[in-house]
Amino acid sequence: MTLPRTLKLTGVLAAAALTLTACSSSSPSADGAEEVSAYPEGDITFIVQAAAGGGSDLTSRALASELEKELGVSVIVENRPGASGSTAMQYIADSDPDGYTIGFVPVEISMLAHQGFDIDPANYDFLGQIMLAPGVISVPNDSPFETLDDLVAAGKSGSVTMANSGAGSIWEAAELGLADLTGATVVPVPFDGGGPAVAAVMGNQVDAAVGGTAETAAAHNGGQLRALAVLHDERHPLLPDVETAEELGYDLNFGGWGGVYAPTGLPDDVREALADAIATSAQSDSFVDTITKSGALSVYKTPAEFTDFIDDEYSRFASLLEVK
Repeated sequence: MTLPRTLKLTGVLAAAALTLTACSSSSPSADGAEEVSAYPEGDITFIVQAAAGGGSDLTSRALASELEKELGVSVIVENRPGASGSTAMQYIADSDPDGYTIGFVPVEISMLAHQGFDIDPANYDFLGQIMLAPGVISVPNDSPFETLDDLVAAGKSGSVTMANSGAGSIWEAAELGLADLTGATVVPVPFDGGGPAVAAVMGNQVDAAVGGTAETAAAHNGGQLRALAVLHDERHPLLPDVETAEELGYDLNFGGWGGVYAPTGLPDDVREALADAIATSAQSDSFVDTITKSGALSVYKTPAEFTDFIDDEYSRFASLLEVK
């Protein structure tokens, strides 16, 4: 028996509908309409490698607040300090790459593998740089070293002690970089954080220190120590009278940069959603104002730019830390 044309067409349409239903991730709503699931559907955890109250924590919480506006879900900051940041880094690497666990990635991601830690940048998706805290070389206010040249000369004729924020830190690496570049004998003296290191300079416990702008600027501007050079390619707005190392003839560029990362293997749509939200959040007036007041600089890099930058930093520290 030959079916009427209308019945044939109805059968074709029904089969097509079944096929579309099988291929779609949509689900029926209460009123029968189709709903398409989209990321994010729930809260996001934001892992910080440092304890609450520090620069990484402040930056992370400021960004999380902006991300909530962009993504429409809660972004919950969770501090996981320990082992020079590797505790948090390993936690991120071991998390599901679904976009619901992300974190603040510090400069140490490019350093730890060269210091014996099992941390490989290849295990992460880097979603964008969001800040930079340049290093500053400082001496006691009554130090005989009036200039960076004076400090280097003393290190060449003998040795100089330099405080930093801890063994294996970016500021210790900066001191090693100074020694490697100039041939001066530098004795790094680790302290438990940038604040204590700068306090050691003010107390004349060491010849000099490398610390962040946040710890150094107020003391310099208050006449409690003398900043000799900013380790960046531009002067810092909180230290407008302090020359950069580059201006003084030294190719020294060290900073405590940070960004956002996730476990490697994010789905493309999730990666794109996160990257877009981070780009907008990191360049928002509120976020920029918060980190600028803390002494950091607003520096944004796209995921591709940030990934290339980390690769370059990883290679640079591989060479530098072999000197140690």
